[in-house]
Amino acid sequence: MRLWAGAAFFGVFITNGMTAQAVEQSPRPMIRPAGQKEIAQPAKTLVAQSLRPTVRKAVVVTRTDDVEANRGFQDWIGGFRNRAMAEGISARVLDAAFDGVRYDADVIARDSNQSEFTKTIWQYLDSAVSDTRIANGKAALREHGARLQAIEARYGVEKEVVTAVWGLESAYGSFRGKNDIVTSLATLAYDGRRGAFFEQQLIAALKILQNGDTSPRNMTGSWAGAMGHTQFMPTSYLDYAVDFTGDGRRDIWSDDPSDALASTAAYLAKFGWKKGQPWGVEVTLPRGFDFALADRGITKTPGDWARMGVRGVNGQPVPNHGKGAILLPAGGQGAAFMIFDNFAVIERYNSADAYVIGIGHLSDRLKGGAPIKGDWPRGDRALTRAERMEMQKRLTAKGFNTQGVDGRIGPRTISAVRSFQVAQGMAPDGYASLRLLDRLR
Repeated sequence: MRLWAGAAFFGVFITNGMTAQAVEQSPRPMIRPAGQKEIAQPAKTLVAQSLRPTVRKAVVVTRTDDVEANRGFQDWIGGFRNRAMAEGISARVLDAAFDGVRYDADVIARDSNQSEFTKTIWQYLDSAVSDTRIANGKAALREHGARLQAIEARYGVEKEVVTAVWGLESAYGSFRGKNDIVTSLATLAYDGRRGAFFEQQLIAALKILQNGDTSPRNMTGSWAGAMGHTQFMPTSYLDYAVDFTGDGRRDIWSDDPSDALASTAAYLAKFGWKKGQPWGVEVTLPRGFDFALADRGITKTPGDWARMGVRGVNGQPVPNHGKGAILLPAGGQGAAFMIFDNFAVIERYNSADAYVIGIGHLSDRLKGGAPIKGDWPRGDRALTRAERMEMQKRLTAKGFNTQGVDGRIGPRTISAVRSFQVAQGMAPDGYASLRLLDRLR
């Protein structure tokens, strides 16, 4: 939804074979990194460190710069009012929403610096599925068990999955964001890299206010506009949020998480969640496995995979959950998974493989499941954005076209990596590592 942007718009690119491409249907616009470790707290408090990054480059804005920026910003608001009113927003709502709103240079600083944060999948999972996050999640399940069970019964999405989203998006409600949403979205629409997108979100936020679901200054969230316990962007809120409590408002900002958690379940159900089907199952691959088969476009039944030697980590064939694909998020040297349709449903929330695995694995651990057994190539480091772009340029120059140079390791780049690996006599696992970049050099 990205909807969850919870931290909404964190342009973090989890590298080494994973894609962080944005899916606009998601609650938020982009992914963000798993940040610092959670802090264990008493069950009732459930306070934990956010998954958002807390360190960024300092941006010095002089008072003169600030005044000039705000002057231009106020002029922009004047023009925006006409566009908003053409979309049906009343003058009364506009007056209330923009009362005291000023240009926020800090929001632009965050947006400008977000792409510098990179993590490997194992670094992400170390935080996303830490022992503390698991313990706090189990405490949340106990405290809100009846509510979560009722949500599962209505929408057919397991309570542990909803709780896992809650845990990654806001540390079970502890870090929902305190930015004024109108201020943040207006600033980004005026001076950001994606002005048209954020103006669309701002219009949607004003429609929420006009509907009476909350008040202007109570509408708070992340610097990028994501709101509530599970971090919905305004457009996704309008399309998918629900009033679970029946009080006439879809209140995802309340300390009571009912509407927010139900909205998450409703969203996942809308995009085809299959209750009882796992997101994925960790597997072991046979010696000599053809890594070219580890492709999202190649699906087989668990029985067919078993006949090729692919087994669960318990040594048994994976139960028949429908057709699945093999995913190698860190190439042939890392853990392997057989993923099913529900993987793609979680992707609608956030398209990064690391995020989907984080949600899926955290939900498994909340059910009492075991840790991931496979090793990770922990000696590797994440590629910087400059290195990812260099890899794309070098691949294309050698005849392995990545169809663009954007610093994102998506399906086209992985395909180009595989083709290069085949040409070099390497295992075609699609792993965009530093070693591969050195080989290209």
